Amino acid sequence: MVALVQWLHYTVPMPTISRLQNCTITMYAADHQPPHFHVRMRDGREALIVIETLSVLSGSIKPRELAEALAWAGANIPTLTAKWQELNP
Repeated sequence: MVALVQWLHYTVPMPTISRLQNCTITMYAADHQPPHFHVRMRDGREALIVIETLSVLSGSIKPRELAEALAWAGANIPTLTAKWQELNP
């Protein structure tokens, strides 16, 4: 099953949830736990953010650079949760 999940990551585009001024919020289908979203900066750097806590799961983006994405996510947790459940049944 792990190989299938990795395969999906490379061949299935991530749905864009929101485009913000400095970054894009996306999610993969068939992704690993915990429920999270991806913040991708314009220069290609990426961070994974846990939906429930808005804590950084992984990535190297500075907290001040994540501020816009975290503010948006904080106001849209129900939307993020619903999208996770849709993509990861």
